[in-house]
Amino acid sequence: MPLEATSTLPRITRVSGPIVTACGMRGAQMYEVVEVGELGLIGEVVRIIEDRATIQVYEDTTMLKAGAPIRRTGAPLSISLGPGLVGNIYDGIERPLRDIQARSGAWIARGEKTQPLDARKRWPFEPLVAAGKDVAAGQTLADVVETPLVHHRVMVPPGVAGRLKWIAGKGEYTIEDRIAVIETADGDRPLTLVQRWPVRQARPIRQRLRVSEPLVTGQRIIDTFFPLGKGGTAAIPGGFGTGKTITQQQLAKWSDAQVIVYIGCGERGNEMTEVLREFPELKDPRSGRPLMERTILIANTSNMPVAAREVSIYTGITLAEYYRDMGLDVAVFADSTSRWAEALRELAARLEEMPAEEGFPASLPARLAQFYERGGVVTTLGGERGSVSIVGAVSPPGGDFSEPVTQHTRRFIRCFWALDTELANARHYPSIHWLRSYSEYVEDVASWWDKQAPEWAELRGEAMTILQREERLQQIVKLVGPDVLPDAQRLILFVAEVLKDGFLTQSSFDEKDMYCSPQRQMALLRIILTLYRRGREMIQAGAPLADLRQLPCVAQIMRAKSTYGNDELQALRDFEGRVNQELDAFEKAHVRQGK
Repeated sequence: MPLEATSTLPRITRVSGPIVTACGMRGAQMYEVVEVGELGLIGEVVRIIEDRATIQVYEDTTMLKAGAPIRRTGAPLSISLGPGLVGNIYDGIERPLRDIQARSGAWIARGEKTQPLDARKRWPFEPLVAAGKDVAAGQTLADVVETPLVHHRVMVPPGVAGRLKWIAGKGEYTIEDRIAVIETADGDRPLTLVQRWPVRQARPIRQRLRVSEPLVTGQRIIDTFFPLGKGGTAAIPGGFGTGKTITQQQLAKWSDAQVIVYIGCGERGNEMTEVLREFPELKDPRSGRPLMERTILIANTSNMPVAAREVSIYTGITLAEYYRDMGLDVAVFADSTSRWAEALRELAARLEEMPAEEGFPASLPARLAQFYERGGVVTTLGGERGSVSIVGAVSPPGGDFSEPVTQHTRRFIRCFWALDTELANARHYPSIHWLRSYSEYVEDVASWWDKQAPEWAELRGEAMTILQREERLQQIVKLVGPDVLPDAQRLILFVAEVLKDGFLTQSSFDEKDMYCSPQRQMALLRIILTLYRRGREMIQAGAPLADLRQLPCVAQIMRAKSTYGNDELQALRDFEGRVNQELDAFEKAHVRQGK
């Protein structure tokens, strides 16, 4: 039986896993943060009925009992935003895991209170605006070198505007030092290097813009066939073992975003451990600096409190919006939104909400929309152009794309990279299926590709046509075998295999092929399609396909992706010339002389 409180002070009356019911909460607000129990566990109000409130707790509630006190804070769940975020590893409520490990060891103690930013570190500060100037929300006041790869802009907080009464001079300051004073209509407003922002509220912008350029990932099947625009949204659905986590890690390593926010929400501990160990060792491909100098990691594994998994998504996207407001391109990788949705389902069950399909709450579509709509390319309050690109992994049980999370996600994203179990079992990586995937950003990024490689649209369309025709021909082959097909159709089967092995597969362990520049992507695809176009003409003129397949250049085309690196484009063009010479000789021997 729940214990009734004997005083008007907030007290726990019921505990059900991460959900706590309390009385004496009159005046509390939705999503207000409270400290639960003697240890002060962090919780958030999610339901209010008269003086009773339902609270979801972001920490382990073991040994918590009825009658324990609750302390209200009067503020929503907010995180600290300032220099020191990049390169750090946090849990879902922005507690730095490195600091916790130093204090508590391998396990997070209940009620652990740790500052998200180092209050002792001094940051190099350079003012960019003189005192006496009028300033508006979002305007940059100063520059702080956060890492060699990220210059942190100290901005006027949203909702603040007035005359800059005083600003600190060039020097080094901690995050708690006062660095400016703005004279507003409500009085003087002192500023430090840190500002707080509620995670469930999107940061304001001036204008939302149209996507116009791709997020270059260096992965051929993505950049060439299914591009993601900067400021776009994408999903990577796939069954167990299809490579969702590995694909997201590859995108985090190689995409041309300036800041990476990687959210591990509910994944297995060993996978997250691999991320935490590997990322600090990685080098940024463009600068040669450690990749962590432009990366923020959020770790909430499947054995951590379920409520913290639910909020980790909002923590990550708020961090991304903060750096977007500085005029940077930010990429957010959430692994996986299915585990996040499972957290919603568990919390909804504890709250005794009416379940919808497969037990998920009826609010699942709205919650997914709230997350994905916070991506986009925008004009910030300060007049800068910035973007947040979101890539969410989806883990449908049994690889069934008809389950609710996958289906609802497709409503709110414009890029769908479907991972295929058969391709993964055949060691074809990335195992993105070229016929089940799509991108609605193709037209948006076409003008960018026209400047980089004018033939992109033509080559992409021709390659997709070959793969589609090969899929239809495979149905015939399964019934009667390939020998009954004419050489013209067998050529399609042959070139499709060359496309799959020589272009679509890409090894993350190959030093030359783990990243492929857009120029090299087009060169490789052009060589393969040259083989197809000229081979088709020669077969129509009577040349045998069997002899064409035996040309030395065919094996070399298959190996070209590992032979020629991104800085060997001239050598790749020379190889294309040799392929044409070999095809000229073959045509002379088999067509013109009529062998």
